[in-house]
Amino acid sequence: MSIRYFFGSSSKVWEDISWIYGIEEAGFDGWEICADGNYHFGKKDQYERVIETLRSTTLQATVHAPFGDLNPAAINDPIWRETIRQLSECIRLASEITDRVTIHPGYLSCTGKLVPEKIWQLQKEAMQEVGKVASEYGVIACLENMPDIHDFLCRYPEEIQGIIEDIEGVSMTIDFGHAHTMGKVNDFMKVLKSASHVHIHDNHGKSDEHLAIGEGTIDWNKLSKALLRDYQGVVVVEGRSIPEAKRSLAQVRRWT
Repeated sequence: MSIRYFFGSSSKVWEDISWIYGIEEAGFDGWEICADGNYHFGKKDQYERVIETLRSTTLQATVHAPFGDLNPAAINDPIWRETIRQLSECIRLASEITDRVTIHPGYLSCTGKLVPEKIWQLQKEAMQEVGKVASEYGVIACLENMPDIHDFLCRYPEEIQGIIEDIEGVSMTIDFGHAHTMGKVNDFMKVLKSASHVHIHDNHGKSDEHLAIGEGTIDWNKLSKALLRDYQGVVVVEGRSIPEAKRSLAQVRRWT
């Protein structure tokens, strides 16, 4: 199985879904559905619109689970349970169209910062619950590394590996744009063979800019060689617009 290139854009979750036809026209293999905003699977009509529109194209799909207002490391128990419920329901519904669902880790709230060991355990327990559902529906739930925002969990490869270790149905999404803001691209390349999903976009190493490939400072010559050597599966190009998507795809098509 070779690499397949999808496009995803969390910035477009409130736009009319007709924009996804541009993904197909640009030449991508698929769409990573950000199941939030107008595309949240929690409303039946929104879910059905996503499925119907997707099936009117030749695009394959992966899914990014909702993350707005959710926290799988929430110290507030009702919020923690609601987060698990929404993630689990997203996985169940996503299983109709994909076997990969990316999940954002949690973050430390003002009260959570007082008990960091408890927050770590809550995140691990959340992934155990999500993993059970993922296994039941033939999906791999992929926990994603985060950018250099201090309160987020899973900014380091050893941290994310520690959380998902020995949990059935759970693996890792490596986001190399996020890794670059941490100065950790090389470290994440070392664990690339253990990843089940990959996101790519560019930045200048300071903030999560989501630039087109080649418009920041990531060493794409080095990273592309690692991807082609050590990874097979879907690589999601993340961006803000179809013109950016086209520029990124033109770059990755040159990789050899």
